[in-house]
Amino acid sequence: MTRRLRVAVQLAPENADYPTIRRAATAAEELGADLILNWDHFFPLGKDRDNKHFECWTMLGAWAESTSRAQIGALVSCVGYRNPDLLADMARTVDHLSDGRLVLGIGAGFREWEFTEYGYRFGTAGERVAELASALERIEKRFGALNPPPTRKIPILVAGDGPKTLRLVARYADIWHTFADGAEFSAKSRQLDENCRELGRDPAEIDRSVFVHGAPDEIGQDLLDRGVTQVVVFANGPDYDLSGLRAWLAWRDAVNAG
Repeated sequence: MTRRLRVAVQLAPENADYPTIRRAATAAEELGADLILNWDHFFPLGKDRDNKHFECWTMLGAWAESTSRAQIGALVSCVGYRNPDLLADMARTVDHLSDGRLVLGIGAGFREWEFTEYGYRFGTAGERVAELASALERIEKRFGALNPPPTRKIPILVAGDGPKTLRLVARYADIWHTFADGAEFSAKSRQLDENCRELGRDPAEIDRSVFVHGAPDEIGQDLLDRGVTQVVVFANGPDYDLSGLRAWLAWRDAVNAG
């Protein structure tokens, strides 16, 4: 199974007014981004927690109406912040609002102080991964019970690369996103392949997604050689410089044409 290279952009929902974020999403779509992402945090990720910041899922509902072609989603929605059945219902609704363009990104969460600030239990890393496993199972079941159902099978993106998470990726995910790179990425990708084979699943069904830090002519070929099929360009407020996105999109088009 041959995968076409995809280019996503993560627009950090921080340090900017919402009209600026909306304009950035529109511009990213016009440039040709395959997937436009925000994130599921309650505060900026930088040192200054008092800077401007907006909530993930409310914004995705707005993007469903203000964009028309690109897929949209979160990198990633934290399972600890919402009842999984409710999250499935929210995802189904945004899927309909966007005419079938939602990607459900999901992960276990990692910012303890953020959990505490909003009144959620953080737990251990093992407990959070177990919660992720339970949530994925419940979401799958809830999708099958909703009326109306999602417009199609909503693609699932799972972020994380620990051994237990990789087993969940093999079971549930259409896209695997990891912070690993180089030889570490290759080793974890091979482990994912093995997990898929144990489940009787074709590993090629799962896109391999990474953040990119650099120019495509410098690092792009190595990513392709290692099996990366989706790259994510990061853009932060208040200016949302999309020049990096533009370069990666041109490289994507050359690769896919070739």
